[in-house]
Amino acid sequence: MSKSTDTPQTGGSVRVFFDARFTRTRHHDGISRYGSCLLEALLRAVEGTEIDVTAIISDEAQLELLPECRWVKLNSPTSPQEVVIAGKLNALGADVVFSTMQVMGSTGRRYGLILTVHDLIYYSHPLPPADLPAAVRLLWRAYHLSFTPQRLLLGRADAIAAVSDTTKDLIAKHRLSSKPVTVVSNAAEVPVASARAQNRHDAKSLVYMGAFLPYKNVETLIRALEHLPGWTLHIASRIEGRREAALRALIPDRAKVIFHRGVSEEEYTDLLDGATALVTATQEEGFGLPVVEAMARGVPVAVSDIPIFHEIAAEAALYFDPDDPRSVATAVERLTDETLWSEFAAAGRRQAQSFDWDSSARALLEMIRSVHRARG
Repeated sequence: MSKSTDTPQTGGSVRVFFDARFTRTRHHDGISRYGSCLLEALLRAVEGTEIDVTAIISDEAQLELLPECRWVKLNSPTSPQEVVIAGKLNALGADVVFSTMQVMGSTGRRYGLILTVHDLIYYSHPLPPADLPAAVRLLWRAYHLSFTPQRLLLGRADAIAAVSDTTKDLIAKHRLSSKPVTVVSNAAEVPVASARAQNRHDAKSLVYMGAFLPYKNVETLIRALEHLPGWTLHIASRIEGRREAALRALIPDRAKVIFHRGVSEEEYTDLLDGATALVTATQEEGFGLPVVEAMARGVPVAVSDIPIFHEIAAEAALYFDPDDPRSVATAVERLTDETLWSEFAAAGRRQAQSFDWDSSARALLEMIRSVHRARG
């Protein structure tokens, strides 16, 4: 166990530990970005209050992607030591612990615990992320065979944070927890941008940002190009070589797909600013951060007709059947109308203002206080 040198021992404060051990060390993924942005906003929210926040990390390289703050280094969340982490936090004097995931060890805890649920996707799409250790992937599959393990994990918490109303509704639908559930929403990392100078209705350029797991359904986006002659699909995210080869084999004759294999923030911004639309044909989603980020920049979005996107994009998106390439093409082609493109760009900027990290931090702060009060 190691600590930052300025970790205070403040009498009378509420000692909150923010589990940031799912932070990446080089580039954010969705959960890593969620934790980093939420922590930064929470630190602003608690300034001048009785709340004292310390981040939990497992690798000092994670600090590069986290805001400057007090921190303590504990075990990795996938380590066997996770079963005794509660004892370590008890020794540190934790009053409330918030985790950006739901799998944190808690045996013997003497503090309030808030766990986070992002989505229930892996019950219907149980393929685990390939970067997890083999033993963890095996446990992952076993965990998602039924809802029982999830109920047991969530039953250990004092309160549950959900990243969207859609996820909150699914928790209720499947009776995963009797504990109070509060939405601590995801949001765009950047503030809503002012209107861009150039209308891109005629750019014939589409951008996809996201993972390549089967449920992400990138295949449908590629097949849609058969009905979009002259259009280019930019696939911005990092991709493993064999997966790229499999997707390349689907590209229709004379269609253009550019695999960028990962881009910097600046490069991604340039891609969005030159695009007619951001597109995603995912069959399920916990939130859909790229959609909100595109709307915040005034980039129209064409997305799957699924509940989460109606929650986050409302009337600001064009919707299509994610299993029908022609439906994708029909939605995209509507944006070649200059006036309609401008209307969706403006509607997206307005809708993106519904999600901001400061509001999410205030929701989390109220959860922290409520859990602390309930524990006396």
